[in-house]
Amino acid sequence: MQNTSHAVMAQRVEARESLDDFPTPPWALRALMEHVIERDGGTHGLSALEPACGRGHMAQSLKEYFSDVSAVDIHPYGYGDVGDFLRSVYATNSFDWVVTNPPFRLGEEFISRAMPIARRGVAVLVRTVFIESVGRYQRLFSQTPPTKVAQFTERVPMIKGRVDRKASTATGYAWVVWEKNVDTSSELVWIPPCRKKLERDYDYDAGFLNGESDRSEPLQHELFG
Repeated sequence: MQNTSHAVMAQRVEARESLDDFPTPPWALRALMEHVIERDGGTHGLSALEPACGRGHMAQSLKEYFSDVSAVDIHPYGYGDVGDFLRSVYATNSFDWVVTNPPFRLGEEFISRAMPIARRGVAVLVRTVFIESVGRYQRLFSQTPPTKVAQFTERVPMIKGRVDRKASTATGYAWVVWEKNVDTSSELVWIPPCRKKLERDYDYDAGFLNGESDRSEPLQHELFG
């Protein structure tokens, strides 16, 4: 009998033509901001591009930190603009940050495309195994090493087509970050347990993606008060 638990099914292998539609829980984006990016100077007043926005869970959460957020996806999910990030024309340094959870098989291409677009940095959420490949080391990491690899100590459950508070996963995830104009070698950091502090009930409301949720429960920034 097939085991269809969330934890097992998270180890999926998507078809090559798949849209890789696995929305990012908002708390995972907040973890990047609170423990990796904001602690190094803040992002208020800056701009961000989310080039694989899907249904908008990450882009909507980015609005809690950035003053200007643009979102695009190759598929018309109903959030943001429709366009192929890898083939679209963007001016050099047109956004302060590019932050996304790219399709796994296109992760390298998304990173390479994002680097000239970002003034300050690029951050991608990837399965931890993304950093293991010899080929990827030769093509990407040895040529353009990240400044930080931020490994989640908690699992970040992602399931196809929706966010689910009750989901579990057997897959580990990390944020890989390239900070522009930072003269440092790659640093491995850990994102401490933070889901309980950064998750909000309204993250799972139907109105979250259009800003209509009741946000009476404010986000308490862990590092910035």
